[in-house]
Amino acid sequence: MIHCYKLGGLNIVLDIYSGSVHVVDEVAYDMIGMYESSSREQIVAAMLDKYPETTREELVEGCEQIEQLKQAGVLFAPDTFRPIAGQLKEKTSGVVKALCLHVAHTCNLNCSYCFASQGKYHGDRAVMSYEVGKQALDFLIENSKGRRNLEVDFFGGEPLMNFDVVKQLVAYARSREKECGKNFRFTLTTNGVLIDDDVIDFANREMSNVVLSLDGRKEVHDRFRVDHAGNGSWERIVPKFQQLVKARQGKNYYMRGTFTHANPDFLKDIETMLDLGFTELSMEPVVCAPDDPSALTAEDLPVVLDQYEKLAQLMLERHRQGKPFTFYHYMIDLKGGPCIYKRVSGCGSGTEYMAVTPWGDLYPCHQFVGEEAFKLGDVFHGVTNPSVQQEFAACNVYSRPECADCWAKLYCSGGCAANAYHATGAITGVYAYGCDLFRKRMECAIMLEAAKSLDGQ
Repeated sequence: MIHCYKLGGLNIVLDIYSGSVHVVDEVAYDMIGMYESSSREQIVAAMLDKYPETTREELVEGCEQIEQLKQAGVLFAPDTFRPIAGQLKEKTSGVVKALCLHVAHTCNLNCSYCFASQGKYHGDRAVMSYEVGKQALDFLIENSKGRRNLEVDFFGGEPLMNFDVVKQLVAYARSREKECGKNFRFTLTTNGVLIDDDVIDFANREMSNVVLSLDGRKEVHDRFRVDHAGNGSWERIVPKFQQLVKARQGKNYYMRGTFTHANPDFLKDIETMLDLGFTELSMEPVVCAPDDPSALTAEDLPVVLDQYEKLAQLMLERHRQGKPFTFYHYMIDLKGGPCIYKRVSGCGSGTEYMAVTPWGDLYPCHQFVGEEAFKLGDVFHGVTNPSVQQEFAACNVYSRPECADCWAKLYCSGGCAANAYHATGAITGVYAYGCDLFRKRMECAIMLEAAKSLDGQ
């Protein structure tokens, strides 16, 4: 399977199963597009008619070069992954590598688009005790088996509303690293309201990454990200974010924005973040019910797709000017990329990765918290609902019939199980709108890296 597209002045041919990317001229682009459905003579005749400046000898040679690439396994490569798709997760069965600790099911903001119901996750407000968090870390250590590197994300609500427990849990994990042969990598996700010098010092010392919630333009951010009195938070948090990022020397952080029906022109929000001095950026499409006023609509789709293309062009221009910035969804390695396990099996939610509520309940990920049908168990007794875990273990890109003919399937790994469930009622379903966005992001990311590579020639 191949995917051919034109973007940024480049003719790009992506070979799906080998991952090879070919940047070709117009003639080769058309020849490759015909190669598997036409004879060589038909290809040559069609090209002579369309490109009269070419010669038969050149076109015959072009066909031979295409065949050589095919024989080398970098064009029209066969799918060798389907037979092993079901076996991959079996190799890591029972091994947990990451937890999302919901240390606070409460929040000091009242964002109307919040998928977590303003931090309550459709339940009661609560904060995690040290005892529950300690048991969660013990659960992770015990169930990580021989894996050394472990990941813990402090999440909410707003985790800084339970900052003392966060600090205690980090200290406990550090105290057990050496004896258990483990290495903890911590992440903090915050809306920034409670950031102060103590938080900054602690984050710089202990957090491998900090995710900072900012939606870009003041008017966009303050439309949704308000406190319980209805006041916007932009002016309160931006100076704190700038202080934290400066203290981290501009590294190991992400500005994480959300775009909605109110701002499908999100490139303006990215430009605002750049103007504020931030260069590690992410803008995510809103996750909400289709009838929510914030939900992206069919009319928004062409606007968003165009924004992705313009974003890629801006990134290329800034790269050439020596002023690069990172966009999370455009981070792609064309030379190596993720291992085939990741490509086929996805994020590992419900198997390698779990979310922990303030009470110690286990869920497949943060977006399933509060959905009682998906409760896996708890940190005190482990997984007591193995049927749900087995459902997630069987979830891979080949378990979704809709993905069979999609060129991007080995980049999205079948997509987000939570988005699929909320869109279709099944974790093996497909969130079609999200698929359209993802495919465009991948086209832009591949074009961007290809252009950078050509610049280096």
